Amino acid sequence: MTTFTSWPRASALADLLTLTTIGSAGAAALVGDATATCSGLASLSDGAMRIDSAAMQAPSQLTVAEKAGSPAARVAPANPAFCKVLGHIAPRDPAAPPIKFEVNLPTDWNGRALQYGGGGFNGVLITGLGLPPAYPFDKASPLARGFVTYGTDSGHESKQGEPPQTFALNDEAFENFAHVAYKKVRDAAVGIVKRAYGKAPDKMYFMGSSEGGREALTMAQRYPDDFDGIFARVPVINWVGLQHAGTRGGLVTMGEGWISPAQVKLVADAVRKTCDKADGAEDGLVADAVGCKASFKPESLRCPDGNSGDACLSDAQVKAIATLHAPYTFSFPLANGLDDYPGWGISGEDTEGFASAGGWISWWLGKAAPTQPPTQANGIAWVFGAGGTQYVFARDPKLDVTRYRPEDYKDRLLQVSQLMDSTNPDLSRFRARGGRLVILEHMADYAQSPYAGIRYFEAVERKLGKAETAEFARLYTAPGVDHVGNGAPANVDMLSVLVDWVESGKAPGDLEVVEQTIEAPAFTVTRSLPLCRWPSWPRYKTGPVAQAASFSCTP
Repeated sequence: MTTFTSWPRASALADLLTLTTIGSAGAAALVGDATATCSGLASLSDGAMRIDSAAMQAPSQLTVAEKAGSPAARVAPANPAFCKVLGHIAPRDPAAPPIKFEVNLPTDWNGRALQYGGGGFNGVLITGLGLPPAYPFDKASPLARGFVTYGTDSGHESKQGEPPQTFALNDEAFENFAHVAYKKVRDAAVGIVKRAYGKAPDKMYFMGSSEGGREALTMAQRYPDDFDGIFARVPVINWVGLQHAGTRGGLVTMGEGWISPAQVKLVADAVRKTCDKADGAEDGLVADAVGCKASFKPESLRCPDGNSGDACLSDAQVKAIATLHAPYTFSFPLANGLDDYPGWGISGEDTEGFASAGGWISWWLGKAAPTQPPTQANGIAWVFGAGGTQYVFARDPKLDVTRYRPEDYKDRLLQVSQLMDSTNPDLSRFRARGGRLVILEHMADYAQSPYAGIRYFEAVERKLGKAETAEFARLYTAPGVDHVGNGAPANVDMLSVLVDWVESGKAPGDLEVVEQTIEAPAFTVTRSLPLCRWPSWPRYKTGPVAQAASFSCTP
């Protein structure tokens, strides 16, 4: 781990000064003596909510880990002195775990609060001290910019050696994971803020990625009065469909359908050969992923005799890829009338960077064919999907997943879908109270299909009207980027985008994403691209291919 002692950096200080001037009338400081006010919060309780500790924290330095699961996870930003509050909300069911939370109170507050979403099956306390989704590595942290920040473990704690879905056997724990925990912690945070500063937040924001992106959309749908600005990156909406599609992807690669790393590169090279030049520049990036999915045919890589080899694909492997790209269809409708999960897209099959791999290997195939029970060598979709089938849908940890039929558990699937699927397109209440929503999909995402989020946004447009939706919501798509931000330019300061839109009425148009080295303190920008509003994508005009100005957003 590398540590850098310069806090705040020049760019960080500029961000802090710029943002705190927006709506500065809402700024405040901790009431009275900061240390005494902070420690006094330890006695705060309200119904089932209890504070476990409250103490001032010294300023921290910027650090960069040598290795971590995702680009943003490697960067621990510098933070100023603040009051760290740890607490919990007791369950109704004595067998259910408590909901744990952390609230961070800056000594100089800008009047805003930011809730961080979780990831995966949660079970880890989200501290609110790191970088929010898509955030540029060289920006001052939200806490350093004066935001109160907070997060939760969603009401359970993952345990070493246990599948991450074990908690779902308890009804209350699963309901907390679905939506209840985020609402309760939001309300607890508001109460703590009132005690600490003498006033409630002027503006409330929520930012989440993956599972946290689902949580973000859940807030807009279930609790439309609670947040002013929401950012959902790669949200795992249509959660029930995703778990089933991920399980299907594992089943089809259990035997001869499993695709080796050498064959993954074979497919990725063929995709680039077919589609790279479609945007006018041969730069290793498939800019028009939608068009590429229509033009690339995996059967073109079939071995002449139908057998497998590093230079071609067997019939079973071609079928596996076709299955990945195809929708997963249920025999009955789930919440909000959906009866399928859209197939995955194309490009980025051999993306590197996550868990020493990325792309298909990390998310779909793993480093070995799927097994029961899943192992660390298996793809994440199989680990999540198979475990979800056993612990969430069948509620039978010993279930043979190869024999599972959704029809046999229809009532449970409908129950889970009502709890977990953030697919309700009626955002009229959120819009009516002035809420603003930004969704970002990564077009080379194999953890969840970007087409699920695209379909959801289009459903909102059908429900409310395109012009009405444009008043409060945006959908952006980033080509070549995988689930966690590898593969292509992916960083953009969506927090400032939301603040500008919510508080100054500055509706965002096409934006710009950058790719940065994870080398502090410079975090050098190596490439930039337009971040286009759906359904546009970046087409090359002229100039250096590493600069966004050389491209334009094309319908």
